[in-house]
Amino acid sequence: MQTKVGTPVNQQTSNFKTNQMMTETAIPVSNLRKKQPRFRGLESGHRACLGCAEALAARLVTESAGPDVMVANATGCLEIFTTPWPESAWRIPWVHSLFENAGAVASGMEAALKAQGKSSKVLAFGGDGGTFDIGFQALSGMLERGHNVLYVCFDNEAYMNTGIQRSSSTPHAAMTTTSPPGKERMGKRHLKKDIVSIVAAHHIPYAATTSVAYPSDIRKKVRRAMAIDGSTFLQIHCPCPLGWGHEGDKSIEVARLAVQSGLFPIIELERGGLAGAMPLRNIRPVTEYLKKQQRFKHLFTEDLRAKEELEHIQAIADHNIEVYGLRSDGSTDAFDSEGMDTVRRGGMRWA
Repeated sequence: MQTKVGTPVNQQTSNFKTNQMMTETAIPVSNLRKKQPRFRGLESGHRACLGCAEALAARLVTESAGPDVMVANATGCLEIFTTPWPESAWRIPWVHSLFENAGAVASGMEAALKAQGKSSKVLAFGGDGGTFDIGFQALSGMLERGHNVLYVCFDNEAYMNTGIQRSSSTPHAAMTTTSPPGKERMGKRHLKKDIVSIVAAHHIPYAATTSVAYPSDIRKKVRRAMAIDGSTFLQIHCPCPLGWGHEGDKSIEVARLAVQSGLFPIIELERGGLAGAMPLRNIRPVTEYLKKQQRFKHLFTEDLRAKEELEHIQAIADHNIEVYGLRSDGSTDAFDSEGMDTVRRGGMRWA
């Protein structure tokens, strides 16, 4: 065997044996890909509260979207706890927009990429305040113009970053610092705005709701939206332990009960029409969901108005179940409210 100048013979022999072993025990590329860690667009080390469902939802979205994306992030909890100067938890190109203009900034980013002939997908992130209220005008303009942007609303149902004030996403009868229960009313008087129907009325290709309690559903819907050329919208229900008044380790349990009770229906809409809905195998009474949260504690008193409000909220859930056809036929469905939150190993993979 010819020896290279400057390379010891014993080292060459060792290298030869190593290469031979690697050839004999070659691992298929598909297996290597499965063993690789999942891409994380949002890294650990941020400053979210314990049990923050919004942080988990953002991580799931960026994992599913992959690295070839750019993000416009409205002011809010997600922006604040991920980018305390001079640090950042983001591993993808990320722009902080104002509270009110994430849709407009994302539109400009998408137009610039298109002019340069680049195919990177633009994502816009906002909370319910920056989506339902302050940023709705810019969002509506983005949807009407048909920009190739996926807008994700992380819905924690109040202005949590600025002191837990009510938003138009806050549920009826919920207690916030600006809708306290008292002699005049039992929490917020108004109903939660049906933002996904309003968005779908723009005739966009795809709009959907999902919950942090169902990670596979989030991944599936993000990937579907990413594959569509045009404006798409995703509303993710994200419990806030601080604002809702529950322990941090109960976030997923609370989120799941919101779905199972019918108060937060998980649906898909295409061009304004209902295209799919997650069936509810075991429908829970709304009281199971409400009792878990301090923001509804005033509804479990001897006040007669509390009983009326509980009946009202149950009626809202029943209406959702009927309108969207959420009632299961009784069979075991892998894609219903019980099957979709089950962890499976070695069998069917959701996403």
